[in-house]
Amino acid sequence: MKKLINAPDAVVDEALDGMAAAHPGLIKVVRNPNYVIRADAPVRGKVAVISGGGSGHEPMHGGFVGRGMLDAACPGAVFTSPTPDQMLEATKAVDGGAGVLHIVKNYTGDVMNFEMAADLAKAEGIDVESVVINDDVAVKDSTWTAGRRGVATTVLAEKICGAAAEAGRKLADVTALCRKVNDNGRTMGMALTACTVPHAGKPSFTLAEDEMEIGIGIHGEPGRQRVKIEPADRIVEMLMTPVIEDLPFKAGDDVLLFVNGMGGTPLVELYVLYRKAHEIAEKHGLRVVRNLVGSYITSLEMAGTSITLLKMDADMVSLWDAPVVTPALRWGA
Repeated sequence: MKKLINAPDAVVDEALDGMAAAHPGLIKVVRNPNYVIRADAPVRGKVAVISGGGSGHEPMHGGFVGRGMLDAACPGAVFTSPTPDQMLEATKAVDGGAGVLHIVKNYTGDVMNFEMAADLAKAEGIDVESVVINDDVAVKDSTWTAGRRGVATTVLAEKICGAAAEAGRKLADVTALCRKVNDNGRTMGMALTACTVPHAGKPSFTLAEDEMEIGIGIHGEPGRQRVKIEPADRIVEMLMTPVIEDLPFKAGDDVLLFVNGMGGTPLVELYVLYRKAHEIAEKHGLRVVRNLVGSYITSLEMAGTSITLLKMDADMVSLWDAPVVTPALRWGA
């Protein structure tokens, strides 16, 4: 195992120390239990938006804490759900009196622990709503989920719902919007290589030099099939076709096209993929009105990609364009 770390047990804590040192005007890192909050939290009278999950998917979620996106993020150990006490304390820390929305990826531990935290927060008088993201079309059930996995649409929901909360919308409205984003977002991913969890010290699975996994999960969970490597254009077709057919997207739809890197994929390759994905979308009559290209929900150093399509309306486009100021995503401010 070759990693730029000191010790496996220290990775998350030291990364949080680094984030706090790098972005003191945007975020604060709280310890025991660990969570990241926006520097001006709590914002009185504003719905607070919280997410979280295992570390190793950076910049999600801590990198998206700040004005116009998340109010707090709860980082677990690498590929391990955060605990209910993290989520409870984060909820209390950012509650500005207008309620709190939990955005939860559909992984068993995340769902269970966020539910416990929401119940505890409600017992303390905080109005909490939760939305589970389950946008992965690759498989119905997987290693760590009942139902579809929650993957890259999570990033889009955090941005759009964060903007709605920043604009002063009520908790019920922000919650309904989050469900709408989830209902209209679809994702599928693939991997060229595995990743190595620091505590494990070895790759999470093995792929031959001439193999790729189609439909991989963000923790290295198995996908739909393991096949021989194909050229980039063919890989994009293998991802885009099931995504388009699943919603199903139809000619005339306005969409956001999100080509995401899994941590070990250079940006030059992501743009090669985006080129073909955009072409396929247009051939299906879809209007790509917004896009996102880069590594925003990763799987440590895995080489691979995921492609997401989100059906947009005018309100969602406006919220996507709204100012955002976070460590990993910022524009318009």
